[in-house]
Amino acid sequence: MEHRVDPATDRVVQACRAMVDAGGPIAVGDLAAEVGCSARTLTRSFRTVARMSPREYRAGARDQAMRWTLRRTPVGVVVLAASDRGLAAVRIGTDADELLDAIRDEFAQASFTRDDPGLRDAATAIAALARGTEPSGSIPLDLHGTAFQARVWEALRRIPAGETRTYAQVAEEIDRPRSVRAVANACAANPVALVVPCHRVVRSDGGLGGYRWGIEVKAHLLDAERR
Repeated sequence: MEHRVDPATDRVVQACRAMVDAGGPIAVGDLAAEVGCSARTLTRSFRTVARMSPREYRAGARDQAMRWTLRRTPVGVVVLAASDRGLAAVRIGTDADELLDAIRDEFAQASFTRDDPGLRDAATAIAALARGTEPSGSIPLDLHGTAFQARVWEALRRIPAGETRTYAQVAEEIDRPRSVRAVANACAANPVALVVPCHRVVRSDGGLGGYRWGIEVKAHLLDAERR
């Protein structure tokens, strides 16, 4: 079952992450003052959601144990990495080593161990998504992003397979109708390809728009889902 966090707790942590990512304070007291909660609440919230302190988060997930595996799919090699909370990264390409190196760079201070048996269910679910079919069961996620990105990614997960939405429609859905470009940027920053289906977002004129993993991959995924 997918781990769920109280929305208020998640909002606190996402706001803190955004400030830390922007070079803001990492002292709990300073962050709490910025967010508008007590230091105790912030500490409890951050460790509940991120499984680390704000200082550890800025350090690049220092001492975090990450597990990874890969799966060959119709759209290419998919490398996925997970923390103890859930999937944190899913990358698509042709060179598994390059994809893994990119994930290592993102979580620069984390330790990585290959774990094919432990991530078999997640890899099977990813392979199903790459074929255009819905996997059985939910996929626990460990997403790091700003509060705005989190809202976009949540909206993307509500788009049914075989359907598309425009960037403008997603902006309307999250009550930010003037933030179409920001929605596109959030799609590009999606850390877990396929699971958060940013490939289901297209331009208002019907064009596919951009896709981090290649327009051909995006077209293949949409065609597979429609079939």
